[in-house]
Amino acid sequence: MAPSAASGGSSLPSGFAVFTTFPDLLFVFEFVFGGLVWILIASSHVPIPLIQGWVMFTSVSCFIATTLLLFLYLIGAHGSRTSWITLDAAYHCIASLFYFGASVLEALAAIQLQVGFTYKYYHENIAAVVFSFVVTLLYVVHAVFSLIRWKSS
Repeated sequence: MAPSAASGGSSLPSGFAVFTTFPDLLFVFEFVFGGLVWILIASSHVPIPLIQGWVMFTSVSCFIATTLLLFLYLIGAHGSRTSWITLDAAYHCIASLFYFGASVLEALAAIQLQVGFTYKYYHENIAAVVFSFVVTLLYVVHAVFSLIRWKSS
């Protein structure tokens, strides 16, 4: 399969076509699992507040930006301009890096929680780590296919 066919062509979809093209379909999963990470981090207890702050910043920022981009794609605000393809690729690359860093830091915090905290907090943090890495993988896949689309535009 050609790269442009695998990535939904060399232009961005508008309207409900966002839900039928790959990698733009990943917006939905990034939205759902990113929101879940946000909820899990907000309800968990992390012994190092700086780590929890970075993970919260990353999850909330990416959640809001993903929601905004999804909405703008749905209403067709990009007008098929190639600058939006560049924006899409850049955003997903940056979000991938931020989420990877946040996932590693959250895993570090969960390891430190293993001794001395109740299992409830430990399990919440483990769930946050797992879903954070899932979201990282979603953003990486979206970034790779967005870069393929950017290269073919």
